[in-house]
Amino acid sequence: MRSGVIAQKIGMTRVYNDAGEHVPVTVLRMENCQVVAQRTQEKNGYTALQLGVGLAKVKNTTKALRGHFAIASVEPKAKLAEFRVSPDNLIDVGSEITVEHFVAGQKVDVTGTSIGKGFQGVMKRHNFGGGRATHGNSVSHRSHGSTGQRQDPGKVFKGKKMAGHMGATRVTTQNVEVVSTDADRGLILIRGAVPGSKGAWIYVRDAVKAPLPDNAPKPGAVRAAKKVDAPAAEAAPAAEGAE
Repeated sequence: MRSGVIAQKIGMTRVYNDAGEHVPVTVLRMENCQVVAQRTQEKNGYTALQLGVGLAKVKNTTKALRGHFAIASVEPKAKLAEFRVSPDNLIDVGSEITVEHFVAGQKVDVTGTSIGKGFQGVMKRHNFGGGRATHGNSVSHRSHGSTGQRQDPGKVFKGKKMAGHMGATRVTTQNVEVVSTDADRGLILIRGAVPGSKGAWIYVRDAVKAPLPDNAPKPGAVRAAKKVDAPAAEAAPAAEGAE
């Protein structure tokens, strides 16, 4: 089981395949997706990787997170998330995962927060057909109708489809295809729609219901962490009167 990645939804467009047919795609961008911490069986009781993407201002980062990022020697991240991995797929802290982590034609599971629609009726929320337009119907054209019974059992069961808050929930779309990747610009093109609004953070994992392609890199397509040399200590000022 490999690690997933965190990407940012840019929007939708279309590309053309070899047959000249246009394919609708969602564009996801990976921006400096680095491993911030490891979770091991010996220390934490499970095996996972904590990833961070984006850049956050230091003044807006809590002291606890500043120390957390300092231990990993990475810049403050705008978004953090954990991904369960197998012990043989752990990646070194500080390494950057690139878009080559996924290959064209691979199936992935995409998770995001759906766009909020506010309070909606049953016709929009649950695709109800609505009431009759005439023949005695005056005010119940879009109502849901009866919701319960008479005296027995005399209640509305939990889970009854009714009007209410729609959207703004965590949604996972399974088995969507990776059309292509752009390593130079850090883009992943996913066939079809992806839950979430523009600019939202999206989690992309290997599909659990489809086999991993043989050419997919393991433990992942990573770029080694850049080592920054410590600045040299400034020379002490010469003592007064020294020649």
